[in-house]
Amino acid sequence: LKAHFIKAADPYELNDLAVAGRVHLAASMPIGNSHLQYSIPIRTVGQWIVGHSDVLGPETLDDLAGQTVEVPAGSPLADSLRGLNEKSRPTVVEVPGVNEMDLLERVTAHKAELAAVHDIHFDVGVNFYPEASPLLQLPGKLELGWAFGGKDAERLREKADAFIATARADGTLARLQDRYFGHIKRINSAGIARFIDDAKTRLPQWRRHFHAAQDLTGIDWRLIAALAYQESKWDPLATSYTNVRGMMMLTEDTADYLRVRNRLDAGESIRAGARYLAELVEQVPVTAGYPDRLWLALSAYNLGMGHFRGARAMAARFKRDPDVWYEMKQVLPQLARPEVYARLKSGPARGGEAVIMVENIRSYY
Repeated sequence: LKAHFIKAADPYELNDLAVAGRVHLAASMPIGNSHLQYSIPIRTVGQWIVGHSDVLGPETLDDLAGQTVEVPAGSPLADSLRGLNEKSRPTVVEVPGVNEMDLLERVTAHKAELAAVHDIHFDVGVNFYPEASPLLQLPGKLELGWAFGGKDAERLREKADAFIATARADGTLARLQDRYFGHIKRINSAGIARFIDDAKTRLPQWRRHFHAAQDLTGIDWRLIAALAYQESKWDPLATSYTNVRGMMMLTEDTADYLRVRNRLDAGESIRAGARYLAELVEQVPVTAGYPDRLWLALSAYNLGMGHFRGARAMAARFKRDPDVWYEMKQVLPQLARPEVYARLKSGPARGGEAVIMVENIRSYY
């Protein structure tokens, strides 16, 4: 059956839609309403009180008494806060028409003193609002699952449970988790703040070169810019101790292959680096789908195609899928182990560094 998606205004409306049977499935509902049937949990989340890093906030639950904490209207966070014992209970303000990311923005703009958010949203949001600081974890965990109401609820729930169990057993859930959230905790708040500042002050003068590279290769200019930031922090004169140079940190051999006349010319370096990445993407087997193919190609940008092919060859030994980035993240660090690289023509490689590089680029992108 083709899926039809309905976006509820808030958790209250989503609950009402499910209870009335007006939707077959309500996604990511907190498990607990006795009027609904729930799948087995898909994820478990913690709940945090968040404030601005410049402001001293509560350190214990008792410090919450007398404080005002904002939550999205209808959020289970409101129930968690109101469920605290009386000496710890804050004033809870349910803000209509906002989500947890909006609340993080309000906190960093000093429009709200404290907010309550789930840890998964904080981990994503801190990449945009590095001034947000986790102050206090609320007790307990919240289980999220799919909710079903109406006449077909039980039958659909049974089907969903079987599907989720299979997806967990075959690694689908783990790969989805990694695809959307696996890279988000790699860069600390200082690094995020620097990136946001550099994107405002340094990126504009180079942006036309990244757009030109996109026109040349078809690769999203933002991904090319993210690669350049990881390589050189958008410094066209960057030079490493190994004589890798320029905006895209090209080796002499790679520059010669790409017919680059001046590695320190920003436009030439960006176009050449993008062409090189495009070639690497083409060399990754077509059995790898997107976006995994991009992440795999980026690891080859760091390692070289010889080491990358060696890692793919070793994947079967570790019972990993060479076409999936989540799987190859487990393989690449093994290239530094003597018992592993002794089997490879390409020799040892710092595969762990390649993983860190790709994950950082995913965050910047």
